[in-house]
Amino acid sequence: MIVYLDGNYVDSAEAKVSVFDHGLLYGDGIFEGIRLYEGNVFRLMEHLERFEYSAKALMLDLPLSRQELADAICETCRRNGLRDGYIRLVVTRGIGDLGLAPWLCAKPTTFIIASTIQMYPKEHYENGLSIVTVPTRRINPAALPPTVKSLNYLNNILGKIEAKQGGALEGIMLNDQGFIAECTADNLFIVHKGVIFTPSAAQGALKGITRETIFDIAQDMQIPCREQNLTRYDVWCADECFLTGTGAEVIPAVKLDGRVIGSGKPGEITGKLLTEFRRRVKKEGVRI
Repeated sequence: MIVYLDGNYVDSAEAKVSVFDHGLLYGDGIFEGIRLYEGNVFRLMEHLERFEYSAKALMLDLPLSRQELADAICETCRRNGLRDGYIRLVVTRGIGDLGLAPWLCAKPTTFIIASTIQMYPKEHYENGLSIVTVPTRRINPAALPPTVKSLNYLNNILGKIEAKQGGALEGIMLNDQGFIAECTADNLFIVHKGVIFTPSAAQGALKGITRETIFDIAQDMQIPCREQNLTRYDVWCADECFLTGTGAEVIPAVKLDGRVIGSGKPGEITGKLLTEFRRRVKKEGVRI
């Protein structure tokens, strides 16, 4: 595997980051997970725009322009001979000392990994996931804005561990008010009486690129789609439920906390959204 690292394309065995890098020491950095479908980097510019917003929020100066990042991502895919895959773009604060001060880090570290990923087994896309609510609460947006896709994912990791302990592959995380924020790695949607609902970023949800794609698809299909405060009760009583994410794509959830959602099978609207999503990922974006 070839990895882009600070302007060079190196073998993965040589792609090394300093132990003094503040991305490692303090989670001080940002990332994007991006998908490649049949040679098309899906919504690459939207990902890079969000990446720039995350950098601005952290006062992290990106070493490359948007176009330079796009070119490096495409070249990394080409050098690995990929037509389908998963891309991880990371910029850290860079090498500093053992203190917190980010201004002592002289230069950011940039690397790009282009490989493959499988979030869930195929049968779960056909039959749906059984998910649980995890005890760990989502960090309050006033403490750490969920719209910043930072390297500090410990909150999500604790939730992922608890989901596994509860016998599930994914878990819902509530915010400090008891409303649903998102899942540990995915955004959450429900369908009730023909209307699609999802939590807003103000409740702790990441502004996912796949999430935004669902908004666009729903609008084109003339299916009402709204951001709204949601509780577990809303999911239990929903007609359909599905999760979205760059890695997960669009996957139905058919049970929450032992309660069957809707018919207990992937719903009709979920199926339509997934079909259209799979069509768009090959067309919307940048060809490598």
